[in-house]
Amino acid sequence: MDISVIVPLYNEAESLPELAEWIDRVMVANGFSYEVIFCNDGSTDNSWEVIKSLNKKYPNMHGMAFRTNQGKSPALHVGFGMAQGDVVITMDADLQDSPDEIPELYRMIKEEGYDLVSGWKKKRYDPLSKTLPTKLFNATVRKASGIKNLHDFNCGLKAYRGEVVKHIELYGDMHRYIPWLAKNAGYGRIGEKVVQHQARKYGTTKFGLDRFVNGYLDLITLWFLNRFGQKPMLIFGLWGSLVFFIGLIAVLYIVLHKIYVLYTIGTGTLITDMPSFYIALTCMLLGSQLFLAGFLGELISRKAGERNEYDIAEKI
Repeated sequence: MDISVIVPLYNEAESLPELAEWIDRVMVANGFSYEVIFCNDGSTDNSWEVIKSLNKKYPNMHGMAFRTNQGKSPALHVGFGMAQGDVVITMDADLQDSPDEIPELYRMIKEEGYDLVSGWKKKRYDPLSKTLPTKLFNATVRKASGIKNLHDFNCGLKAYRGEVVKHIELYGDMHRYIPWLAKNAGYGRIGEKVVQHQARKYGTTKFGLDRFVNGYLDLITLWFLNRFGQKPMLIFGLWGSLVFFIGLIAVLYIVLHKIYVLYTIGTGTLITDMPSFYIALTCMLLGSQLFLAGFLGELISRKAGERNEYDIAEKI
């Protein structure tokens, strides 16, 4: 199969028939063998009924549905697992991504040898309140990831070699960082294509301003796991040892001070009345916790086997 198109969606019943017809028209015109996987993220409208009807009209259009809203990353993760195409295309369901871009994205993967090609919506039809935070976000991710040639990490329109999507793990809101995840997995040939951005035709956006806060929190998580996930002692051991060492110095000071006072004066204050005692106690406790508890918690979270288990109500 040439292409798998993965479409995550939430309450996009109005746009699905037009999107399906558009994708099919492009595929037939270019002679591609293809499948479309609609990933219904717990929609509360009749999106799933529309997907069922599309499956009857276009047998190569399939779907899966979460019982509840899980998020875009889990939807993409399941879609990646179902995909069978040599090239995998992801696009949003709101008609703001143009299927007419698919042939060129496919060519860039197959002929130019890219592992991943990310769309760049150079001209956007979004309000200033969305475009300005997006520019700041993308600049931050470029700096943190080292992928200097991408301008729009969060663009939903992307193309992948089939094997790439089988070797990256999405959870939480990590779909924003797919190019970085691919790079970390060893797929470093990452390209970019300017794509057409269209104004939303139906409904309203499903993302609020909280996505920018969540995006930066996920960025910190990804940076931390990428830098220290395999060798957590580099961070927890360093800071734990440093804080513990400060506590140890405070203990030595207490002991030497007590000995000095006993030999020179013969009596002195109780150790528990000295501020350095509490500094030593606090630092040694914190140092031990950093050294042991912190990175163990991160490792347990990273290796949790049930992290990507979701309750799928139905598949076509």
